[in-house]
Amino acid sequence: MAFANLPPFSGMVHLTHAGDGTNRLWLVLQPERILVFPNLPGVFSTKVFLDIQSKVNSEGSEEGLLGLAFDPSYKTNGYFYVYYSAANPRRSVLSRFSVSATDPDLADPQSELVLMEIPQPFNNHNGGALAFGPDGYLYVSLGDGGSGGDPLGHGQNKATLLGSILRIDVHNVTPQEPYRIPPDNPFVGAGDGSRPEIWAYGFRNPWKMSFDQATGTLWAGDVGEISFEEVDIIKKGQNYGWNLMEGAQCFPPGVQSCDQSGLTLPIVVYPTSQGCAVIGGHVYRGSRIPQLVGVYIYADFCAGLVWGVRYDGNAVTEHGLLADTNLMIPSFGIDEQGELYILTYNGNGQIYQFVASPLQTPTPTPTTIPTATPTPTPLPAVTGWGLGALAVLLVMLLLGVDWRARAA
Repeated sequence: MAFANLPPFSGMVHLTHAGDGTNRLWLVLQPERILVFPNLPGVFSTKVFLDIQSKVNSEGSEEGLLGLAFDPSYKTNGYFYVYYSAANPRRSVLSRFSVSATDPDLADPQSELVLMEIPQPFNNHNGGALAFGPDGYLYVSLGDGGSGGDPLGHGQNKATLLGSILRIDVHNVTPQEPYRIPPDNPFVGAGDGSRPEIWAYGFRNPWKMSFDQATGTLWAGDVGEISFEEVDIIKKGQNYGWNLMEGAQCFPPGVQSCDQSGLTLPIVVYPTSQGCAVIGGHVYRGSRIPQLVGVYIYADFCAGLVWGVRYDGNAVTEHGLLADTNLMIPSFGIDEQGELYILTYNGNGQIYQFVASPLQTPTPTPTTIPTATPTPTPLPAVTGWGLGALAVLLVMLLLGVDWRARAA
């Protein structure tokens, strides 16, 4: 367990850093707060960085304060961006705040500049991931608006922002012009009613997304409906299929054929028999575990399974199970050094960290990939990275989980 002296936290949904060289971490709690603390193993307390309880609606299980991203120039301009749910009317809000002029561990709650408000018809499938790309633009993930099966058809409707990943310019904005449209966005000037903010579309609920800091590749986990969970590589102007497709299969279940022309299929799919909701993670670029460098690590919320994927820019080359944690995992975290953390809903709301371990284990079975997606070569991690060289601290400590029994 990382930060063993910190108290348990309820509703953790995001952990990140500001890239300002201060080696601090910011923890987003879904009800309404962002906490900050030094990235030190012995840290014993946190500070409230931002509390916007009066603004946030967290009545639905998927609503609340969901996203946080720091401006690439945060060290000099003090700007950060949040995504939260609001009520009356129900909507998602993207806002910019500023750090306090006198206290680096405190935000100015009066500094809010609302950049965007998106009406939400239901209380689920909010998306909410925020990430700055290497191009300096802000990317925003939005679910299809909720209910089940996308009843309003948002996933395939480019005239709505829902069911999409957006790309906007938030630099040098004003209250009169809270964001700008990058001129090379794919649907600028399309002339068919498409929203120019859209970078890619056809998503159900892209809950977590992240950029590989070395390659600039954008990864996302899109939570499935009934049968499949998926991981996608997000590319300009692509249609990822929902609700014509779920994973690599036609939707709804039982439909034997569907028009897949122009659709981009996921690079990884797993059946809901192995979990209930994919949790997108990060490509590991830390130094503690060299065997994992370049591996995209993701998980399932219910099953607690953690997988690793290698992608060569064109296809998945390796894919395998890294750990079976028996935890509910809502999100991963990352620090300034590129080290990864796991946030948990159960296990007393603790934060865990990947560490090297001498633990020897039998070879786990690689995740089954449906035939509609490329079948990857088993990971060297499964035979070479092996959990003899890698284990998740949460597997080894606290829980008393016998990995060898679970992997057999």
